[in-house]
Amino acid sequence: MENMQANNIDRVQEGEIERIKKEKRRRAMELFRQGYNCSQSIVMTFAEEVGLDPAAAVRIASSFGGGMGRLREVCGAVSGMFMIAGYKFGYGDPKDFEAKKRHYALIQELAGRFREKNGSIVCRELLTKGPGSGSSDPTPTERTEEYYKKRPCPELIGDAAEILAEYIALSERDGDPAQEG
Repeated sequence: MENMQANNIDRVQEGEIERIKKEKRRRAMELFRQGYNCSQSIVMTFAEEVGLDPAAAVRIASSFGGGMGRLREVCGAVSGMFMIAGYKFGYGDPKDFEAKKRHYALIQELAGRFREKNGSIVCRELLTKGPGSGSSDPTPTERTEEYYKKRPCPELIGDAAEILAEYIALSERDGDPAQEG
């Protein structure tokens, strides 16, 4: 009987986690459609939840859009994920090498989940679906319906939001594995 109750609780919690993932995905994609960059969209989606001032968070994340200032390097949505993970789960003592190791393992896990789903964490590769140059012109592209139709960015942002939401929800349910040592 206890086992059955535990399974029911797990199913309810899993259902709640799925609801949270969908809501975070929707919110991040909505923010992107409002004109925030990919990194800002992720950071803004989670800022209040983790105790970050949204006004400060949006400015901090502003440099990471378009693969870091449109350099097409690490995807801004991935960078946004890392910023929130650092704020919520990061270390503060520069001499605590075990905490660094655990945190870097978390960042690599999040990157791995994103890479597994999308094939890369590099903006130019995500935009061209393979190694390619991608434009590093610093001029932002106008956000039109055509832009949203041909760019994978909204879906990539949604994926990053879901990955991070799931990790946060599971860490709250099961304890933060990055803090265990």
